[in-house]
Amino acid sequence: MITRLILLDRDGVVNHDSPDYIKTPDEWVAIPGSVQAISDLKRSGRLVAICTNQSGIARGKLSLAQLQAIHHKMKAALADAGAELDGLIFCPHHPGEGCSCRKPRPGMLLKMMAELGVAPDQTVYAGDSIRDAEAAAAAGCHFALVRTGNGKDVEPTLRRRGLTEVYDDLADFVASLIETGV
Repeated sequence: MITRLILLDRDGVVNHDSPDYIKTPDEWVAIPGSVQAISDLKRSGRLVAICTNQSGIARGKLSLAQLQAIHHKMKAALADAGAELDGLIFCPHHPGEGCSCRKPRPGMLLKMMAELGVAPDQTVYAGDSIRDAEAAAAAGCHFALVRTGNGKDVEPTLRRRGLTEVYDDLADFVASLIETGV
């Protein structure tokens, strides 16, 4: 069965991450090959959406307007590569709020699958953290780990848990997906 929907974490997958949060458009720097990878996914006929925790809002590190400006920069970079996201959702909540959308809970992933009309078995979530893997499992979709961001650090733990889908970066994951026709 062909994968119809690719859900992506943002920080550490599409762009470089920072322990101090990405707070301004200038701090949003695409990981080499990631923008082109998204463009390649779109050209292959797949839907692509981003599901990202953004607790920096609740922590007072950035405003909603700043997050929107960051996303505007990301979307402009994608447009320059001939791509447009089919969805973008974020959780602005603090980890202690207990919301249903913050990963590792599956709320954002379930919402994107429902909005785009794609079943979990036709969806892959690509991320760089244990909470990304747990969110994918809770949502019933497949998970692929990229070694960018935190991926290299969490790879041993996730492999012990049985994960086999591991890629150097988003471009490597996308190339494999398109090459195998999955």
